[in-house]
Amino acid sequence: MIKNAVATLMVRLHHLPLPRAAPAPTYRCRRHLAPPLPRPRASAAAMSTAAEQAVADQKRALRAEVRRALKALSPDQRASEDLAIQTTILDSSWFKASKRLCAYISCQQLREVDTSKILAQCLPSNTEELAKDLYVPRVEDKNRNMRMLKITTMDDLVKNSMNILEPSPVDATGNDREDVLSSSSPVDLLLLPGQAFDRTGRRLGRGGGYYDTFLMKYQELAKEKGWNQPLLVALLYSVQIMDEGVIPVNSTDVPIDALVSSSGVIPISAAAVQRMQ
Repeated sequence: MIKNAVATLMVRLHHLPLPRAAPAPTYRCRRHLAPPLPRPRASAAAMSTAAEQAVADQKRALRAEVRRALKALSPDQRASEDLAIQTTILDSSWFKASKRLCAYISCQQLREVDTSKILAQCLPSNTEELAKDLYVPRVEDKNRNMRMLKITTMDDLVKNSMNILEPSPVDATGNDREDVLSSSSPVDLLLLPGQAFDRTGRRLGRGGGYYDTFLMKYQELAKEKGWNQPLLVALLYSVQIMDEGVIPVNSTDVPIDALVSSSGVIPISAAAVQRMQ
């Protein structure tokens, strides 16, 4: 009986699960512990992109506001301001002293300040008159490439795909027109359009970046050549001048030197104050 009991007990013990070994204790040295992971932050590039987008949105909203204000100007008021602005420029000593300049061809559908009288004054009506060297803009593509080409008569202008006048790339003899960036002599004045301006020199363009890109190229060229920087003068209607701080800017926005409105000249930079006295 005892044998049988022992045998039965052995069988039962054989089928019992074996006890698991306790895990070996681990010891950590505090100084070798990895530091806690930092809380994730927005990258500098992401923050910069967000800031640029915010500026772009503010510019877009301001352009829409100014377009509405320009559209609300009556034809009589526009004509009155056009005449006052051009008369101020044509009678000024700084314009009369200018020998070489860049100027925009005004476009009525874009509601730009008229420059027709200024352009006519720069171009000779006969060979005996002393004219100014005049360069006007030609947009080359959609990648902010704009050239300023020399013209000698308004007949040198042709309409582009947007029905805006600009110089043909070659003259009547088939020769390439002189590009101001390839000229051996500097210009002393640039007359600029735009959407909005303020008294600190901020300028808001139409969003293409053509003028800012061109101005940066020309200013760099003048610096390399040791030339005096040209005076950057913007022409504007009364509804286009903003309070300080309203116009958002970024690093590619070129400040201007002076404003001309129907109320007169507003010199901004030290160069403008000196030359426009």
